[in-house]
Amino acid sequence: MEDLQIDVQSFDIQRLVTVYPDRAGIRWWAKSWWNGSEDGEAAVEIETQKALGFINESIDKDTILEEYYPKQMETYRNAIEQTKDQLLKQLNIS
Repeated sequence: MEDLQIDVQSFDIQRLVTVYPDRAGIRWWAKSWWNGSEDGEAAVEIETQKALGFINESIDKDTILEEYYPKQMETYRNAIEQTKDQLLKQLNIS
């Protein structure tokens, strides 16, 4: 049982992020949604390099979320850890 691996993806929390420029194409913004919320979080201005890296898939979603939505990511990590702990307790492994 020591080798038991918990697949976090099986109980992951939905999180989406998008990046977009302003009308002039000068400033870039990120917006995130958690757990299927309709309104999402407030948009935040992000660095152009980060936005383009995200669009080109050289920067992943969690990297953007960690940098621009750190409190939400902390809550996300805590929820995943709590779920993992509960699952392990149910399996009498912890």
